[in-house]
Parts: sequence; C-alpha cells; structure tokens
Amino acid sequence: MGFVDELRGQLRTVIQWDNPANDQLFHRWSTNGDEIKNASKLIVGPGHGCIFVHRGQIKSIMEKEGVFNLKTDNIPFWTTVSKFLQFFESEHKTGFYFYKRTRVLDQKWGTTSPIKYLDPIYNFPVGLRSYGNFSFQIIDPRLFFTTVIGDNSRYTVADFRAVMTARLTQRLSDYVAEQRLSYLQIDASRNELATSMIEKLSADFNRFGFAITDFRIEGTDYDDETQARINKIGDVAADVYAAKSAGLSYEELQKLGALKDAAKNEGGAAGIGMGMGAGMGMGQMMGSTMSSPQDTSAQQTDEHEIMTKLATLKKLFHQELITAEEYKDKKQQLLAML
Repeated sequence: MGFVDELRGQLRTVIQWDNPANDQLFHRWSTNGDEIKNASKLIVGPGHGCIFVHRGQIKSIMEKEGVFNLKTDNIPFWTTVSKFLQFFESEHKTGFYFYKRTRVLDQKWGTTSPIKYLDPIYNFPVGLRSYGNFSFQIIDPRLFFTTVIGDNSRYTVADFRAVMTARLTQRLSDYVAEQRLSYLQIDASRNELATSMIEKLSADFNRFGFAITDFRIEGTDYDDETQARINKIGDVAADVYAAKSAGLSYEELQKLGALKDAAKNEGGAAGIGMGMGAGMGMGQMMGSTMSSPQDTSAQQTDEHEIMTKLATLKKLFHQELITAEEYKDKKQQLLAML
C-alpha cells in the first residue's frame, strides 16, 4: 500500500492548496522533488500566494491567483523553479509553500490582568480590564516565512494570535496608563484609544510580515476594588444631589441621616443620646429652613417663599428625613402664613 501511495504521489500533475481550513495561514505542499518535476499545473486559489523554497531559501514568490501551465506558460515564477529542478538533488529540502493573502477578521483579545494606574480626577488606584477584536493580513510573505515559519509545515491563525495578543495587551496597558484617563472618561474615549493603538501596533505586526488592518475596544470593566471605590463615590454624589434638591447642605443632610438612624435604635443609651443631640440639631435646622409664625414677622413672607418652603418640606418627608407628624405640624404652620 505504501508503494502505491508513493507511486501516486510521483504521478501527480497539479500543485495546489487542497481544501485549506479557515484558520490556516500557511501550508507546505511538498518536499518531494520528483513530485514537483512531474507537475504540469500550478493552481493558486483566490486570496492565496505561493512560495518556492530550495535548500531552506526562498527562490521565488507567486503573489497572484490563477491556473498556470507549468510546461507551456512562460511565467517568471516557474522559470526560476525549473532552473533549480534541473540540478535537483533529493537530499536538498525543496517545496511549495502556500499562504493566505486575504484579511483575517474579528480576532478576539483581552487583558490577562487589570491595567493599574492612578485616577487623575479622584486620585485613587484603578484596575481596568478591557477586551475587543482586531484584524490582520500578510503583506510581506518573504519576511513572514523567514521570521515566523522556519521549519513549520503548517501555521494557523491561532498560532499568530497567541504571539500577538501578549504584545497587543502590553502596548494597550502602557498607553492607557500613560493617558491616565479617569474612570468616567474611559468608555467615551474607546474609539480614540483604538485608533491610536493601530499606529502603535503597526511596527509589531510589520516585524513579522503582517499589517494590522483594524483594532477595536468592545468593552471595559474594573476589578472589585476599583468598583467598590466607584460605588462609594456614586453614593456620595447621590446624597449631595438629594441635599441640593431639598435645599440643604451636605452636612445638614448627614445630620438628618444620623437622626433617622438613631430613631431606628431608640432602645440603647447611645440611641437616646444620639436622638437628643440630633433632635436639637434637627430643631435648629428646621428652624432655619422653615421659620415659625413668630419669627416670620421680621422676615419676608410672600407667597412664593412660603410655597418654596412647602416644597422643601414635602421632599424631606418623602425622603423619610422627618416624620409624618412633623410634616403635618410644619405644613399647618406654613399654610397659616398664607
């Protein structure tokens, strides 16, 4: 059976890349000199190229697809090959190597560890993770063969992605850390970062005979420590907004919150003390926020001012910062002033 297979190989007349897999970048057709001598056609499929190698050196490259009659067509590629085959010695490594010329799209990448830097606005450490995709293409088959392929008879997209992803994420990490974007600015800057990354990555891809044709940042997120810090900032911002909406300062809102907490723990001595202290503070705040009927004789009591105070009082009640009874009493006092 082995002899029959060998004989069939000797009688083959066509050199071509049969049924290339979608993820295959490179394929060695043969190292059998007799098989090459007997070939009558060279078929270079759409989006493919072909390299002829003799004794470990590239002697000719076919960079266009087509069907070529090797024994009749006068093509420089085959003329070069024929000269070497006239003096072919079987112990010398000879072969045709096909490669993919088309773009390889949508290759996934992701940071293996968070990108660490100091947030420039809030001045706390940030741990950023990011992910996306990129596309690439072989543009220099000679450089690709000499720097990447070597003695390999097969090379896949996954092989190249494994080489480039580490370089890619390192470049991105350095660049993002240099830019020192706040966590509030990252998502809005993704397109700008991606465009800049294409320029920064081009040299790395060119070094292996490739070009990076597209780079995208699909999403970002943060490690648990960073997320906890962001949540705290968000909570404080929400409290500040609530205080402003109620016509209070942030400090006054904090005192009302302390009163509310003390009311929930009235049984303990600490709760009683807190309730008394906060109650006194509450009385002073309510006095300054909503004047009593006696105080208003010396103040402007026009309808607009009273309506504003009623609105503030209602917000305090809805936010559970005053009790229903307090709300009712103060509301009656203000209504009596109209």
